[in-house]
Amino acid sequence: MKKRFISAILLILIAVPFIILGNIPFAIFSLLLGEMILNEFLQFRGIPIVIKIISYIILGFLILKDILNINIELLLIILIFIYLGSLIFIKSNKYNYKATFFLIGLIIFIGLVFSKIIAIRNKDLYELLYLILIAILSDTFAYIIGTRFGRHKLAPNISPNKTIEGLIGGVIIGGLFGSIFYILVIKNYSNIFFIIIITFILSLVGEFGDLIKSTIKRYEKVKDFSNLIPGHGGLMDRLDSLIFIVLIYWFLINIF
Repeated sequence: MKKRFISAILLILIAVPFIILGNIPFAIFSLLLGEMILNEFLQFRGIPIVIKIISYIILGFLILKDILNINIELLLIILIFIYLGSLIFIKSNKYNYKATFFLIGLIIFIGLVFSKIIAIRNKDLYELLYLILIAILSDTFAYIIGTRFGRHKLAPNISPNKTIEGLIGGVIIGGLFGSIFYILVIKNYSNIFFIIIITFILSLVGEFGDLIKSTIKRYEKVKDFSNLIPGHGGLMDRLDSLIFIVLIYWFLINIF
C-alpha cells in the first residue's frame, strides 16, 4: 500500500507541470504516454521490429493529428494499406492476419483516446482535471471500500479482488465529488441534474474500464501490463479508467 501511494504521488508530480502548461508540452507528454501504452501491448505478441517502428510512427501522427492538421481519413487508409500489405512480405507464425487487425484496431484506439485528451486540455484545463478527478476518486475509493467492506464479488472470473461494494463506493465518491467540482469550478451548464447524471455515468464507465483492462490481462495471461510503476503495474494499469472516461465524455458532449 505504501509503495502504491508513493508511486501515485510521483506520477502526479510528473504529470501536473505538463497538464498546467498545456499546448505543445502537454501534447508531447500525451504522445509519450500513448507510445508507452502501445509498447505495453506489443510486448505480448511476436510483432516484427519493422512493424513495431511503423506502429510507433503512425500512432504519433494519429495522436498529433489536430496539431499537425493531418487528414485523418488519408492516414487511416495508409495505416490499413501498410499493415495488410505487410502480410505479403513478412513471413511469421505469430505475425498473421489476426495480429494485423489487432494492431490496426489498437493504434486507432490509442490514437483516438490521446488525441481527445489533448483536445480537451486545449479546450479547458478544468474539464481535463474534472475527468482526471473522476478517474482517480473512482479507482481509489473502489479499492479502499472494496478492501475494507467488500463481501460480494463483482466479476470473480475476471478480477477476483473486485467487489460490488467497491464498485458502488467508487461510483458514489467519484460521481459526487466530480459533480461538485464541475458545478463549483467549471460552471458551464444549464441543467445541474444533467451534469450530476453525466458525472455518475462517467464514474461508472471508469470502473468498467478497469474491468475491461482486467479482461485483457486475463486473456493475455499476465498480472500487469508492465512493471513500470511500482505498486500499480504499467501505464495501462493506471490509466485504464481515464481512457474510457475520456472516450465516453467526448461522445456525450458531442451528442448533447
